[in-house]
Amino acid sequence: MNDPVQSPMWWVKRLYSQLKERQPHVEKMDAYYRGEPPRAPWLPAKARKEFARLMHLTKSNYMGLVVDATAERMQVEGFRIGDSPQADEDTWRLWQANNLDADSDVAIVEALKAGCSYMLVAPNPDDNTTPLIYVEHPSQAIVEYVPGSGRRKRAAGLKVWVDDWTAQLMATLYLPDKVFKFAAPKSKVEGNVSKPDWKPREVRGEKWPAPNPLGLVSLVEIENNPQLLTGGVSEIADVTCIQDRIGKTLADRLMTQDFGAFPQKWAAGYPSEDEEGQPVPPIDIGRDRMVTSDLAETKFGQWSSAPMDPYSTAKREDVKDIASRTRTPAQYLLGEMSNVNGQTLKAAESGLVAKVRQRMRPMGESIEEVMRIARQTAGLPVVPDEGMETIWRNPEFRTEGELVDALQKMSTIGVPQEALWERWGATQGEIRRWKKQAAEAAERDPLGQAVRDYMDRGVTGDATGGDQPGTEAA
Repeated sequence: MNDPVQSPMWWVKRLYSQLKERQPHVEKMDAYYRGEPPRAPWLPAKARKEFARLMHLTKSNYMGLVVDATAERMQVEGFRIGDSPQADEDTWRLWQANNLDADSDVAIVEALKAGCSYMLVAPNPDDNTTPLIYVEHPSQAIVEYVPGSGRRKRAAGLKVWVDDWTAQLMATLYLPDKVFKFAAPKSKVEGNVSKPDWKPREVRGEKWPAPNPLGLVSLVEIENNPQLLTGGVSEIADVTCIQDRIGKTLADRLMTQDFGAFPQKWAAGYPSEDEEGQPVPPIDIGRDRMVTSDLAETKFGQWSSAPMDPYSTAKREDVKDIASRTRTPAQYLLGEMSNVNGQTLKAAESGLVAKVRQRMRPMGESIEEVMRIARQTAGLPVVPDEGMETIWRNPEFRTEGELVDALQKMSTIGVPQEALWERWGATQGEIRRWKKQAAEAAERDPLGQAVRDYMDRGVTGDATGGDQPGTEAA
């Protein structure tokens, strides 16, 4: 008998089936990121056994470098609410209380690697003012959206994992009105993991379902470069074939080094036995030895060594393909620089910076949704969708001299001091600390602060005929 559409059991079976379909892709991208591609370089059948010892030497992890080069420029530093120029302290408190300074990096790396990751907001039984926020792996979590909502309104979410103590398959289903918990018996999981025999389970003696006090699905998808119909896309999905080509090139090079890199010697007309029928010992070759023979018909020679440059050239061209497709600066992948100045480096990294800024936008929207739910759970004022902004660290790396010069020029056109601090790269915590220190300095030296403010404004007098620079006040 089929389960009613949108019933809890219908949802858990539907979402688990979708999750199982996605898991091979997630595992494949994870393997490439770790430098453990699932496919070994192709070799002829007769050569596989002979060269198995060389296969572990063919690994060259460019996929991990592509992901990390993007992730290291994506760092959340705070949140603004409404028109306030200041970062909101309450929202940042919730962020830091959940160790998201570090865990958000995990969420971003997983999203870049697999195409998506997840963040889950849950009430905190020990402190109702600080909800719990977890980062979830894309092989263990999934959400589905209301049809026609443009992937904005979540209809249901599922979190699945294998319990370490009982080896049972556990699942938590999040619906807007209720939260359900299920388990699949161990025997059923081992027998047919694709269709577990789900049964409701109890947690700490409490029966589920339980009402969802938030009124929404608190499992939020963090998507990388989302597509309209298919969702997030992995940064390395379309370059894994190039990584495989590099592995094949390295395998061929290693085999050539074994058999063709050293000149092979040959001898024609050299006897195998002497006049008495005894075996002739092999010729001992060395740099301080000369090979001679008493037989006029004996000839010696050697074949040319196999050139290695074609393999290096092929590998280099493949690495360039990865760089151009992923917009990763070539010097990151090739590990070489020559006659490079600041402007050249900036131009080389412009593609990566533009890509990072584009990836920040959809991820920022999802992270803002997470923090809106967290604020709601903590009892803080609800923030509308357009009322929150994620503050990202500037992804552009610039020399200190360039940055100081730019900031000085910006200050002359009236850019506020705090905006300059932020452009410098100061965190929101540092900005708050600097403001406090500036206020304390002004209290200790009010006259000096007044003069500095006066000079910063460039005031030459007001409309009422106030003091002019260089004149003595009455």
